Amino acid sequence: MAIAAADCRASVDALLSRNRCTAPVAHARQLAMYLAHVGLGLSQSEVAQAFGRDRSTVAYACRRIEDLRDDAEFDCEVSRMEAWLRWAAAA
Repeated sequence: MAIAAADCRASVDALLSRNRCTAPVAHARQLAMYLAHVGLGLSQSEVAQAFGRDRSTVAYACRRIEDLRDDAEFDCEVSRMEAWLRWAAAA
């Protein structure tokens, strides 16, 4: 969560908030969910529980980030975050 929050200039508390949020915070939350699922290999149910959301919300977030990865610049950023996440998890 911290990686996505920092990259999107949002707080971890904002990502975990149950209240409606701004588009940048929603994007950061979707990115964090995607990284937890794809980068860490957590199931969508595990990610949903960690974020206090429904599994279908995680599935939507993952589809949304996958669609955005068609943009080469965004794809490069996400790849960088995935590599950093794998490195941090291995440490």
